[in-house]
Order: sequence, then structure tokens, then C-alpha cells
Amino acid sequence: MTQTQHRDVVDVLMNQHVEIKALFNRVASAQGDQKRTLFFDLVRLLAVHESAEEQIVHPEARRALGDRGDQVVDARLREESEAKQVLSELYDLGVDHPGFDERLGAFAADVSEHAASEEVEEFEQLRRTVEPDKLQRMASVFEAAEKVAPTRPHPAAGESAAVNLLAGPPIAVFDKIRDALRRT
Repeated sequence: MTQTQHRDVVDVLMNQHVEIKALFNRVASAQGDQKRTLFFDLVRLLAVHESAEEQIVHPEARRALGDRGDQVVDARLREESEAKQVLSELYDLGVDHPGFDERLGAFAADVSEHAASEEVEEFEQLRRTVEPDKLQRMASVFEAAEKVAPTRPHPAAGESAAVNLLAGPPIAVFDKIRDALRRT
């Protein structure tokens, strides 16, 4: 068996958290068109990551955490809602705006804190209580959800699994068209 066959949803999420932190650093140190391209990559990664997480991971974490599930997951969803708003504002502001770097730095710190909370409060409990084969299946479902997720933040769309399942794919089509036009 290869290492890929043993990968579970927690592995996928942890790897993406590392990738997101690295991308924040790359955006912060880049200039001009490279900065813009890296920022669009960051926006896309954060948007699809959070959308798939809201559909696949948070509902299972809510169950796995038992009595604390609602409190913990609702706190993460509030943070994600705020993050979507800030990311949307940064997107509209643009990388050339004089206040962009400062706002990006504050946002990176908030995202890092959010990721650390997920890792400690949700992911550890998922590993303790959910069967390994289910976590592996969740990785496949998570990656499939990312393929049809919006590639930009849509703060008005909400943070529930149901909203992401219903609104995500049509919004994603428009986002992907916009992404394609941006590349031409």
C-alpha cells in the first residue's frame, strides 16, 4: 500500500493549513504581478478549503465532540464567517492598495489562530473518536467537495453545510468563469 491510501481527512486538513501559512508568507514577500497571482491562489485555496470543511468536517466534528460540539463548531463557523468578510474586503482592496499588507498580516494571524483552534479542538477529537476508515473516506469526499466549491469568498452565502451544498456549485461555476477570464 502507498502512503496515499492511508491518508485521512485530518492529514488533508493539516497539510492544507501548512500550505495556507506558507502562501500567506509568499504573498507578504512578493511584489507586483507575482503578489497578485499568489494572493489569488490564496483566495482560491481558502475559499475551497472552508467550503469543503463546512460541508464535510464540521458536521462530523459536531457529532464527535458530543456535548461540546455545538459550542466548538459554532465558534469556528463564526470565525470563518468573519474570515470570508475580511478576505472579500482584501480581494476588493487589491494588492496594490497601501493598506493591503497590514490588513493581510492581521488576517494571516487570525487565520493561523483559527487553524490552531481547529487542530486542537476538532481534529484531535476526530482522530480519537471516528474510525480510521471513515476518516479516509472523508478525505475523498472532502477533496471532491473542493472541486465544486466556490473559488472566492461569498460572505452573504452563509456557513452551513446545507447552504454550501445547494449554493456552492452554481456559485463555483461563476467563480471559475471569472478565474478563467482573469487568466486571459
